[in-house]
Amino acid sequence: MKNCLIAQSGGPTSVINSSVIGVFEKNLTYKKFDSVYAGINGIEGILNENIVNLSEINKDIVCNLKYTPSSGLGSCRYKLENANSSKEEYIKLFELLSKYHIDTFFYIGGNDSMDTVNKLSIFGKEINSNIKFIGIPKTIDNDLDVMDHTPGFGSAAKFIATTALENSLDADVYNTKNVFIIESMGRDTGWLAASATIARINNRPVVDFIYIPEMPFDKVKFLYDVKKKLEVKNTVTIVVSEGLRDKDGKFISQMNSFGTDKFGHAQLGGVANYLKNLLKQSGVKKVRAVELSTLQRCSMHYASQRDIEEAYNLGEFALENCENIESGYMVAIKRVNNIPYESEVFTLSTSLVANKVKYFPKNWINSECNNVTDEAYEYTLPLIFGEPKIQYENGLPKYVKIK
Repeated sequence: MKNCLIAQSGGPTSVINSSVIGVFEKNLTYKKFDSVYAGINGIEGILNENIVNLSEINKDIVCNLKYTPSSGLGSCRYKLENANSSKEEYIKLFELLSKYHIDTFFYIGGNDSMDTVNKLSIFGKEINSNIKFIGIPKTIDNDLDVMDHTPGFGSAAKFIATTALENSLDADVYNTKNVFIIESMGRDTGWLAASATIARINNRPVVDFIYIPEMPFDKVKFLYDVKKKLEVKNTVTIVVSEGLRDKDGKFISQMNSFGTDKFGHAQLGGVANYLKNLLKQSGVKKVRAVELSTLQRCSMHYASQRDIEEAYNLGEFALENCENIESGYMVAIKRVNNIPYESEVFTLSTSLVANKVKYFPKNWINSECNNVTDEAYEYTLPLIFGEPKIQYENGLPKYVKIK
Protein backbone atom coordinates (compact mmCIF):
# COMPACT_ATOMS: atom_id res chain seq x y z
CA MET A 1 0.00 0.00 0.00
CA LYS A 2 1.29 3.46 -0.94
CA ASN A 3 -0.50 6.69 0.03
CA CYS A 4 0.16 10.41 -0.09
CA LEU A 5 -0.70 13.17 2.38
CA ILE A 6 -1.53 16.79 1.61
CA ALA A 7 -1.89 19.69 4.04
CA GLN A 8 -2.08 23.48 4.10
CA SER A 9 -0.35 26.03 6.29
CA GLY A 10 -0.22 29.77 6.90
CA GLY A 11 -2.71 32.39 5.75
CA PRO A 12 -5.41 31.20 3.31
CA THR A 13 -5.88 32.42 -0.26
CA SER A 14 -8.89 32.20 -2.54
CA VAL A 15 -7.07 29.62 -4.72
CA ILE A 16 -5.14 27.49 -2.23
CA ASN A 17 -7.64 24.63 -2.56
CA SER A 18 -7.02 24.45 -6.30
CA SER A 19 -3.59 22.96 -5.60
CA VAL A 20 -5.20 20.31 -3.39
CA ILE A 21 -7.59 19.37 -6.18
CA GLY A 22 -4.73 19.33 -8.68
CA VAL A 23 -3.12 16.57 -6.59
CA PHE A 24 -6.40 14.79 -5.88
CA GLU A 25 -7.78 14.73 -9.44
CA LYS A 26 -4.45 13.86 -11.04
CA ASN A 27 -4.20 10.85 -8.75
CA LEU A 28 -7.62 9.68 -9.97
CA THR A 29 -6.11 9.58 -13.46
CA TYR A 30 -2.62 8.26 -12.73
CA LYS A 31 -3.45 6.19 -9.63
CA LYS A 32 0.02 6.72 -8.22
CA PHE A 33 -1.33 6.36 -4.68
CA ASP A 34 -4.00 4.10 -3.22
CA SER A 35 -5.37 6.95 -1.12
CA VAL A 36 -4.93 10.69 -0.84
CA TYR A 37 -4.99 11.67 2.84
CA ALA A 38 -5.43 15.20 4.16
CA GLY A 39 -3.82 16.57 7.29
CA ILE A 40 -6.38 18.85 8.90
CA ASN A 41 -4.81 22.06 10.25
CA GLY A 42 -1.38 21.43 8.81
CA ILE A 43 1.57 20.00 10.71
CA GLU A 44 -0.10 20.84 14.02
CA GLY A 45 -3.16 18.77 13.10
CA ILE A 46 -1.08 15.90 11.75
CA LEU A 47 0.86 15.70 15.02
CA ASN A 48 -2.54 15.34 16.71
CA GLU A 49 -3.45 12.65 14.15
CA ASN A 50 -6.21 14.78 12.69
CA ILE A 51 -6.04 13.02 9.34
CA VAL A 52 -8.85 12.18 6.90
CA ASN A 53 -8.92 10.06 3.76
CA LEU A 54 -10.09 12.26 0.88
CA SER A 55 -10.40 9.20 -1.32
CA GLU A 56 -13.27 7.96 0.87
CA ILE A 57 -15.25 11.22 0.58
CA ASN A 58 -17.72 11.91 -2.22
CA LYS A 59 -15.61 12.95 -5.21
CA ASP A 60 -17.96 15.79 -6.22
CA ILE A 61 -17.74 17.34 -2.75
CA VAL A 62 -13.95 17.18 -2.70
CA CYS A 63 -13.59 18.56 -6.23
CA ASN A 64 -15.85 21.53 -5.48
CA LEU A 65 -13.07 22.74 -3.19
CA LYS A 66 -11.45 24.11 -6.35
CA TYR A 67 -13.95 26.96 -6.31
CA THR A 68 -14.18 27.30 -2.54
CA PRO A 69 -12.02 30.01 -0.90
CA SER A 70 -9.90 29.75 2.25
CA SER A 71 -8.01 26.65 3.37
CA GLY A 72 -10.44 23.77 2.93
CA LEU A 73 -8.18 21.48 4.93
CA GLY A 74 -7.71 24.01 7.70
CA SER A 75 -4.42 25.70 8.46
CA CYS A 76 -1.94 26.46 11.22
CA ARG A 77 0.96 28.70 12.12
CA TYR A 78 3.12 26.06 13.72
CA LYS A 79 6.90 26.30 13.80
CA LEU A 80 8.88 23.09 14.05
CA GLU A 81 11.97 23.44 16.24
CA ASN A 82 15.28 22.45 14.71
CA ALA A 83 15.75 18.70 14.93
CA ASN A 84 19.14 19.26 16.58
CA SER A 85 17.46 20.74 19.64
CA SER A 86 14.24 18.71 19.70
CA LYS A 87 13.68 15.44 17.85
CA GLU A 88 10.49 14.34 19.62
CA GLU A 89 8.07 15.98 17.18
CA TYR A 90 10.01 14.72 14.18
CA ILE A 91 10.02 11.16 15.46
CA LYS A 92 6.30 11.32 16.24
CA LEU A 93 5.53 12.75 12.79
CA PHE A 94 7.49 10.09 10.92
CA GLU A 95 5.83 7.36 13.00
CA LEU A 96 2.40 8.74 12.04
CA LEU A 97 3.34 8.97 8.38
CA SER A 98 4.53 5.36 8.46
CA LYS A 99 1.32 4.30 10.19
CA TYR A 100 -0.71 5.67 7.26
CA HIS A 101 1.76 4.27 4.70
CA ILE A 102 2.57 7.75 3.45
CA ASP A 103 5.06 7.73 0.61
CA THR A 104 4.86 11.46 -0.29
CA PHE A 105 3.83 14.49 1.73
CA PHE A 106 2.69 17.59 -0.21
CA TYR A 107 2.74 20.75 1.91
CA ILE A 108 1.08 23.93 0.59
CA GLY A 109 2.24 27.19 2.11
CA GLY A 110 4.54 30.22 2.13
CA ASN A 111 8.17 30.64 3.10
CA ASP A 112 7.64 29.45 6.68
CA SER A 113 5.92 26.32 5.35
CA MET A 114 8.77 25.72 2.90
CA ASP A 115 11.07 25.89 5.92
CA THR A 116 9.02 23.02 7.39
CA VAL A 117 9.39 21.00 4.16
CA ASN A 118 13.13 21.65 4.20
CA LYS A 119 13.52 20.59 7.85
CA LEU A 120 11.49 17.40 7.39
CA SER A 121 13.40 16.38 4.27
CA ILE A 122 16.74 16.88 6.05
CA PHE A 123 15.60 14.83 9.04
CA GLY A 124 14.22 12.15 6.73
CA LYS A 125 17.59 11.80 5.04
CA GLU A 126 19.32 11.59 8.41
CA ILE A 127 17.17 8.62 9.49
CA ASN A 128 17.26 7.02 6.02
CA SER A 129 13.51 7.43 5.52
CA ASN A 130 12.09 7.00 2.03
CA ILE A 131 9.23 9.43 2.70
CA LYS A 132 9.37 12.35 0.28
CA PHE A 133 8.46 15.94 1.16
CA ILE A 134 7.38 18.28 -1.64
CA GLY A 135 6.38 21.93 -1.30
CA ILE A 136 3.62 23.71 -3.22
CA PRO A 137 3.65 27.53 -2.92
CA LYS A 138 0.86 29.90 -1.94
CA THR A 139 0.63 33.40 -0.56
CA ILE A 140 -1.22 36.53 -1.59
CA ASP A 141 1.88 38.51 -0.50
CA ASN A 142 3.82 37.30 -3.57
CA ASP A 143 7.01 37.36 -1.50
CA LEU A 144 8.48 33.91 -2.23
CA ASP A 145 11.92 34.23 -3.75
CA VAL A 146 13.15 32.87 -7.11
CA MET A 147 9.71 32.24 -8.69
CA ASP A 148 7.90 34.79 -10.85
CA HIS A 149 4.76 34.95 -8.69
CA THR A 150 2.77 32.89 -6.21
CA PRO A 151 -0.75 31.44 -6.46
CA GLY A 152 -3.15 33.71 -4.60
CA PHE A 153 -1.48 36.96 -5.58
CA GLY A 154 -3.33 37.40 -8.89
CA SER A 155 -6.74 37.00 -7.25
CA ALA A 156 -5.88 39.34 -4.38
CA ALA A 157 -4.55 41.88 -6.88
CA LYS A 158 -7.79 41.65 -8.83
CA PHE A 159 -9.82 42.27 -5.66
CA ILE A 160 -7.67 45.22 -4.55
CA ALA A 161 -7.75 46.86 -7.97
CA THR A 162 -11.52 46.35 -8.28
CA THR A 163 -12.05 47.80 -4.81
CA ALA A 164 -9.92 50.82 -5.70
CA LEU A 165 -11.79 51.24 -8.98
CA GLU A 166 -15.28 51.06 -7.50
CA ASN A 167 -14.56 53.13 -4.40
CA SER A 168 -12.81 55.86 -6.37
CA LEU A 169 -16.05 56.26 -8.34
CA ASP A 170 -18.10 56.27 -5.15
CA ALA A 171 -15.87 58.87 -3.53
CA ASP A 172 -16.09 61.12 -6.58
CA VAL A 173 -19.87 61.60 -6.68
CA TYR A 174 -19.90 64.83 -4.66
CA ASN A 175 -18.41 68.16 -5.62
CA THR A 176 -16.33 68.31 -2.44
CA LYS A 177 -12.66 67.76 -1.69
CA ASN A 178 -12.09 64.31 -0.19
CA VAL A 179 -9.49 61.57 0.26
CA PHE A 180 -10.10 57.82 0.16
CA ILE A 181 -7.44 55.52 1.67
CA ILE A 182 -7.30 51.75 1.16
CA GLU A 183 -5.03 49.58 3.32
CA SER A 184 -3.82 46.30 1.87
CA MET A 185 -1.94 43.46 3.50
CA GLY A 186 1.83 43.33 3.07
CA ARG A 187 3.93 43.23 6.22
CA ASP A 188 7.32 43.21 4.49
CA THR A 189 6.61 43.83 0.82
CA GLY A 190 4.41 46.07 -1.29
CA TRP A 191 3.31 43.71 -4.06
CA LEU A 192 -0.34 43.87 -3.01
CA ALA A 193 -0.60 47.63 -2.65
CA ALA A 194 1.36 48.11 -5.88
CA SER A 195 -1.13 45.91 -7.74
CA ALA A 196 -3.69 48.72 -7.43
CA THR A 197 -1.89 50.38 -10.34
CA ILE A 198 -3.91 48.20 -12.73
CA ALA A 199 -7.15 49.95 -11.68
CA ARG A 200 -7.86 52.24 -14.62
CA ILE A 201 -10.70 54.19 -16.25
CA ASN A 202 -10.24 55.32 -19.84
CA ASN A 203 -6.72 53.89 -19.52
CA ARG A 204 -5.85 56.33 -16.72
CA PRO A 205 -4.94 55.15 -13.18
CA VAL A 206 -7.61 55.83 -10.57
CA VAL A 207 -5.11 55.52 -7.70
CA ASP A 208 -3.16 58.75 -7.19
CA PHE A 209 -0.63 57.52 -4.62
CA ILE A 210 0.73 54.10 -3.62
CA TYR A 211 2.92 53.68 -0.54
CA ILE A 212 4.76 50.42 0.18
CA PRO A 213 7.31 49.16 2.76
CA GLU A 214 10.17 49.26 0.26
CA MET A 215 9.99 53.08 0.17
CA PRO A 216 10.53 54.98 3.45
CA PHE A 217 7.41 56.92 4.37
CA ASP A 218 7.77 60.66 4.96
CA LYS A 219 4.80 62.23 6.76
CA VAL A 220 5.66 65.77 5.70
CA LYS A 221 5.98 64.87 2.02
CA PHE A 222 2.80 62.76 2.22
CA LEU A 223 0.76 65.72 3.45
CA TYR A 224 2.31 68.00 0.84
CA ASP A 225 1.63 65.54 -2.02
CA VAL A 226 -2.00 64.95 -1.05
CA LYS A 227 -2.82 68.64 -0.57
CA LYS A 228 -1.12 69.50 -3.84
CA LYS A 229 -3.22 66.89 -5.64
CA LEU A 230 -6.41 68.19 -4.00
CA GLU A 231 -5.73 71.55 -5.64
CA VAL A 232 -6.33 70.02 -9.09
CA LYS A 233 -8.98 67.35 -8.39
CA ASN A 234 -11.78 66.69 -5.91
CA THR A 235 -11.02 63.08 -5.01
CA VAL A 236 -7.61 61.65 -4.12
CA THR A 237 -7.36 57.85 -3.90
CA ILE A 238 -4.49 56.28 -1.95
CA VAL A 239 -3.45 52.66 -1.43
CA VAL A 240 -1.01 51.76 1.38
CA SER A 241 0.60 48.58 2.68
CA GLU A 242 0.00 47.61 6.28
CA GLY A 243 3.79 47.30 6.69
CA LEU A 244 4.56 50.93 5.86
CA ARG A 245 7.79 52.07 7.53
CA ASP A 246 9.55 55.36 8.18
CA LYS A 247 13.19 56.13 7.27
CA ASP A 248 14.37 54.37 10.45
CA GLY A 249 12.54 51.16 9.54
CA LYS A 250 9.89 51.65 12.22
CA PHE A 251 6.36 50.52 11.36
CA ILE A 252 4.03 53.49 10.91
CA SER A 253 1.34 51.43 12.63
CA GLN A 254 3.65 50.18 15.39
CA MET A 255 1.54 51.93 17.99
CA ASN A 256 -1.38 49.82 16.77
CA SER A 257 0.56 46.56 16.51
CA PHE A 258 -1.17 43.51 17.98
CA GLY A 259 2.02 41.75 19.06
CA THR A 260 3.62 38.95 17.06
CA ASP A 261 2.52 35.60 15.65
CA LYS A 262 4.15 32.22 16.34
CA PHE A 263 6.84 32.96 13.76
CA GLY A 264 7.74 36.26 15.43
CA HIS A 265 6.17 38.40 12.70
CA ALA A 266 4.54 41.67 13.78
CA GLN A 267 0.75 41.57 13.50
CA LEU A 268 -0.11 44.91 11.98
CA GLY A 269 -3.11 47.00 11.11
CA GLY A 270 -4.33 50.55 11.33
CA VAL A 271 -2.10 52.39 8.82
CA ALA A 272 -5.08 53.74 6.86
CA ASN A 273 -6.70 55.14 9.99
CA TYR A 274 -3.40 56.63 11.12
CA LEU A 275 -3.06 58.45 7.79
CA LYS A 276 -6.71 59.48 7.92
CA ASN A 277 -6.17 61.14 11.31
CA LEU A 278 -2.94 62.72 10.07
CA LEU A 279 -4.77 64.33 7.15
CA LYS A 280 -7.66 65.51 9.31
CA GLN A 281 -5.29 67.08 11.82
CA SER A 282 -3.63 68.92 8.94
CA GLY A 283 -6.93 70.43 7.81
CA VAL A 284 -8.33 67.99 5.24
CA LYS A 285 -11.99 67.75 6.26
CA LYS A 286 -13.30 64.68 4.46
CA VAL A 287 -11.21 61.50 4.64
CA ARG A 288 -12.37 57.87 4.52
CA ALA A 289 -10.21 54.85 5.35
CA VAL A 290 -10.83 51.17 4.62
CA GLU A 291 -8.76 48.23 5.84
CA LEU A 292 -9.28 45.32 3.43
CA SER A 293 -7.98 42.76 5.94
CA THR A 294 -9.01 39.17 5.10
CA LEU A 295 -11.38 40.26 2.30
CA GLN A 296 -8.48 40.33 -0.16
CA ARG A 297 -7.58 36.70 0.46
CA CYS A 298 -11.01 35.02 0.65
CA SER A 299 -13.05 36.69 -2.12
CA MET A 300 -13.54 33.85 -4.59
CA HIS A 301 -16.16 35.89 -6.48
CA TYR A 302 -13.34 38.28 -7.49
CA ALA A 303 -10.77 35.55 -8.13
CA SER A 304 -8.70 35.27 -11.28
CA GLN A 305 -9.41 32.11 -13.26
CA ARG A 306 -5.80 32.20 -14.44
CA ASP A 307 -4.70 32.18 -10.80
CA ILE A 308 -7.02 29.25 -10.05
CA GLU A 309 -5.66 27.24 -12.97
CA GLU A 310 -2.02 27.97 -12.16
CA ALA A 311 -2.56 26.85 -8.56
CA TYR A 312 -4.25 23.70 -9.88
CA ASN A 313 -1.40 23.07 -12.35
CA LEU A 314 1.17 23.18 -9.55
CA GLY A 315 -0.66 20.45 -7.62
CA GLU A 316 -1.15 18.46 -10.80
CA PHE A 317 2.54 18.73 -11.75
CA ALA A 318 3.68 17.80 -8.23
CA LEU A 319 1.57 14.61 -8.28
CA GLU A 320 2.44 13.62 -11.84
CA ASN A 321 6.19 14.09 -11.33
CA CYS A 322 6.52 13.16 -7.66
CA GLU A 323 8.88 10.23 -8.35
CA ASN A 324 11.32 12.59 -10.08
CA ILE A 325 11.08 15.53 -7.65
CA GLU A 326 13.72 15.36 -4.95
CA SER A 327 12.59 15.45 -1.33
CA GLY A 328 12.91 18.96 0.04
CA TYR A 329 12.10 20.50 -3.33
CA MET A 330 9.05 22.50 -4.38
CA VAL A 331 7.16 23.35 -7.55
CA ALA A 332 6.94 26.96 -8.73
CA ILE A 333 5.81 29.22 -11.57
CA LYS A 334 8.08 30.64 -14.26
CA ARG A 335 6.79 33.34 -16.62
CA VAL A 336 7.73 32.40 -20.18
CA ASN A 337 6.03 35.24 -22.02
CA ASN A 338 4.03 38.34 -21.09
CA ILE A 339 2.09 39.13 -24.29
CA PRO A 340 0.52 36.71 -24.90
CA TYR A 341 0.94 35.48 -21.33
CA GLU A 342 2.48 32.05 -20.88
CA SER A 343 3.90 30.28 -17.82
CA GLU A 344 5.39 26.91 -16.94
CA VAL A 345 6.14 24.89 -13.82
CA PHE A 346 9.67 24.27 -12.57
CA THR A 347 11.20 22.86 -9.39
CA LEU A 348 13.70 24.27 -6.92
CA SER A 349 15.06 23.51 -3.48
CA THR A 350 12.97 24.85 -0.61
CA SER A 351 16.25 26.00 0.97
CA LEU A 352 16.29 28.80 -1.62
CA VAL A 353 12.87 30.03 -0.48
CA ALA A 354 12.54 29.17 3.22
CA ASN A 355 12.70 32.24 5.49
CA LYS A 356 13.60 34.52 2.58
CA VAL A 357 11.65 37.47 1.17
CA LYS A 358 11.25 38.65 -2.42
CA TYR A 359 10.90 42.41 -2.23
CA PHE A 360 9.13 44.66 -4.69
CA PRO A 361 11.78 45.93 -7.16
CA LYS A 362 13.03 49.39 -6.21
CA ASN A 363 13.41 50.33 -9.86
CA TRP A 364 9.62 49.89 -10.16
CA ILE A 365 9.09 52.72 -7.65
CA ASN A 366 8.73 56.23 -9.05
CA SER A 367 11.25 58.98 -8.30
CA GLU A 368 8.83 60.69 -5.89
CA CYS A 369 8.48 57.46 -3.85
CA ASN A 370 4.70 57.83 -3.89
CA ASN A 371 3.69 55.46 -6.69
CA VAL A 372 4.91 52.66 -8.95
CA THR A 373 5.99 52.54 -12.58
CA ASP A 374 4.50 50.95 -15.69
CA GLU A 375 6.62 47.83 -15.11
CA ALA A 376 4.39 47.01 -12.12
CA TYR A 377 1.31 47.40 -14.30
CA GLU A 378 2.72 45.16 -17.05
CA TYR A 379 3.80 42.54 -14.50
CA THR A 380 0.48 42.36 -12.64
CA LEU A 381 -2.13 42.72 -15.36
CA PRO A 382 -1.76 39.26 -17.00
CA LEU A 383 -2.28 37.55 -13.63
CA ILE A 384 -5.88 38.74 -13.09
CA PHE A 385 -7.55 37.45 -16.26
CA GLY A 386 -10.61 35.20 -16.32
CA GLU A 387 -13.68 34.92 -14.11
CA PRO A 388 -14.05 32.01 -11.66
CA LYS A 389 -16.40 29.23 -12.75
CA ILE A 390 -18.35 29.23 -9.49
CA GLN A 391 -21.49 27.18 -8.98
CA TYR A 392 -24.38 29.11 -7.44
CA GLU A 393 -27.18 27.97 -5.16
CA ASN A 394 -30.05 30.19 -3.98
CA GLY A 395 -28.26 33.17 -5.48
CA LEU A 396 -25.05 32.61 -3.50
CA PRO A 397 -21.79 30.83 -4.33
CA LYS A 398 -21.97 27.11 -3.53
CA TYR A 399 -19.02 26.34 -1.31
CA VAL A 400 -18.11 23.12 0.53
CA LYS A 401 -16.39 22.16 3.78
CA ILE A 402 -14.27 19.07 4.36
CA LYS A 403 -13.01 19.49 7.91
